[in-house]
Amino acid sequence: MPGARATSPVTPAREPLEGSVVLLPALRPAAGGATAPALLVAGSTDLPVFAPVLRDYQRLHPEVAIRYEEFSTQALYQEAAAGRPPHAPSPVGTADLLVSSSMDLQARLANDGHAQPHRSDATAALPAWARWRDEVFGFSYEPMVIAYDTRRFTAASAPATHRQLLDLLRDPARPLEGRIGTYDLQASGIGYLAATQDARIDGNAGALLAALADNRAVRAEHASALLDRIAAGTLALAYNVPGSYVQGRIAAGAPVGMVLPRDYTLVIARTALVPRTAPHPAEARRFLDYLLSPRGQTVLARESRILPIRTDVERAAHPTGALRPIPLGPGLLVYQDQRKRARFLEAWSAAGGAVVQPSAPAR
Repeated sequence: MPGARATSPVTPAREPLEGSVVLLPALRPAAGGATAPALLVAGSTDLPVFAPVLRDYQRLHPEVAIRYEEFSTQALYQEAAAGRPPHAPSPVGTADLLVSSSMDLQARLANDGHAQPHRSDATAALPAWARWRDEVFGFSYEPMVIAYDTRRFTAASAPATHRQLLDLLRDPARPLEGRIGTYDLQASGIGYLAATQDARIDGNAGALLAALADNRAVRAEHASALLDRIAAGTLALAYNVPGSYVQGRIAAGAPVGMVLPRDYTLVIARTALVPRTAPHPAEARRFLDYLLSPRGQTVLARESRILPIRTDVERAAHPTGALRPIPLGPGLLVYQDQRKRARFLEAWSAAGGAVVQPSAPAR
């Protein structure tokens, strides 16, 4: 992609990004010689996934220059909460829009006063569970699934419920020892969100965590590392990974299948908010309305392979079953309490398991 460049790897606690920074110059000068609008979006969504909506927005508004910087969900939150500008030299100085799949971290930013409100017909059309305080808005519909190696499992033999997964992990033959993976909860915001929501919903969540530990589960910050290992044959299963990433591998012909657990399937939303310090809030709001519009949602569905939040937009797939959307709201703040978070992560850390590095920036 013209203008794209890779960032340098640095310390994960401070430097989030293994992906790319892209600058899309304005396609034409602003009318009357006025200063061209600029938009800086900082997000955790992979650049190749998000690029189609950026380009389409520029077709509608060719006078707007856009810069997109990829961050991990944790680092995106840390930068925003600290009031620091996004990493890497930027003439913009700070982000106009924050895009993240970690709904709880976005809710925490809003709760702590780091977001500004936005009201429009587009935001009003969202389902109630996908917006909070007119500050945090969901724009996608993302089931969290079990991915499996189709050379080891069939659709009929792969675990179809959380209980079946637990039983397989407890099998005395230990068929999944060292061959199951999941998110590293200390490094991954979306992984922590999914795990804590499991704990709220499922009485067996603690037992499943212990069984993952007993089987030396491989832990990764990014879903891509787990899916790469399934494709390579070194993992048989990956638990609680975003369905869109798995579907992308399936579409590319990888030996990967997926299960939406029949007992319940968590559904997260990629979310967007306009930070309180945004230098171009009007442009951020205009882009947000585009993202939520039928046109923007259609681009997400057709070109980005992301399920749109709007139900009136054609989808490539229609997930069915016991879908449990995670609502945006104060309930997400429970496990953001420092003591609760520390206890939860302490238990996870004690569970052990190998930690692997991603080969691509899927989050």
